[in-house]
Amino acid sequence: MRKLIPIYLRIPLLYAIMFAVLEYFIDSGDRPAFIKYPIVALFHVVFIFLLIAIEVVLNSVDKVSYQLLSPEEKEQYDLEQTKPIAQQEAFKKWMKKFTASKSINEEADVLLDHDYDGIKELDNVLPPWWVGLFYATIIFALVYLVRFHIMDEYNQDQEFATEMQIADKAVEEYLKTAPDVMDKDKVTLLTDASAIAEGKTLFDANCVACHKADAGGSIGPNLTDEFWINGGGIKNVFNTIMEGGRPGKGMIPWKDQIKPTQIQKIASYVLSLQGTNPKDAKPVEPEAKEWKDEATATSADKVASVVVDSTAKK
Repeated sequence: MRKLIPIYLRIPLLYAIMFAVLEYFIDSGDRPAFIKYPIVALFHVVFIFLLIAIEVVLNSVDKVSYQLLSPEEKEQYDLEQTKPIAQQEAFKKWMKKFTASKSINEEADVLLDHDYDGIKELDNVLPPWWVGLFYATIIFALVYLVRFHIMDEYNQDQEFATEMQIADKAVEEYLKTAPDVMDKDKVTLLTDASAIAEGKTLFDANCVACHKADAGGSIGPNLTDEFWINGGGIKNVFNTIMEGGRPGKGMIPWKDQIKPTQIQKIASYVLSLQGTNPKDAKPVEPEAKEWKDEATATSADKVASVVVDSTAKK
């Protein structure tokens, strides 16, 4: 095998196998084992040193053994080394063991009596690698049968649910550091309880100083009625929190302090307070105008039109 794989491939290959085994069996979290554990890094250095030392020793042994050969044996050895790998005796012996093939001189031992127009049949055995692989599939099938059909360890539905949980956790971890791409054009109104609750927490932490805990308004305007300075609805409220209110005297932009997806939750929470009529709410600002959602207004107009039409018919 040393003749088949040169030293410049052999050492990196053995080191790569060792590296993969260590990383697989040592739990080092999100960092490589040789970085997290200095002892592993030391083992890497020692392993590389041993590989080089073994190669040096083996090379020295080969040279000493060569000097002990007779002139005829040296000539035979040198001739063997000049042959292509496929013609060298070491390679032929290895392939014979791997395939259990017979040479031309041994074909008479496996020749059958069948003769088809001069074509004879040989009774060759199956290659050992094929037989070994076949037995391995039988063992795998038995283990699978016992594990999943007799012991009923888990089924495909359970495996899918587990993998989905792992994927959800991976997505959550990614979103913690992922760039926030929410903007005015993509924002939508959130109505689920968890998002509204998180929006309330963010509102209490950042907005109550100007709008009061009930959003009735203090320094800032009342957020619970239908009158808005910069327009109502999720897109306008989101944009106002992101970019700030009236220039020079309105609310500061929060885009540098709060993530856009969190601002979406704050805006959704604020809109959930519409019509709550808090006590001592601040009067309507002079610049504020009544806001009606376009979809709601359109529906109301259609209803009014139907009522007018039916009355006219009467």
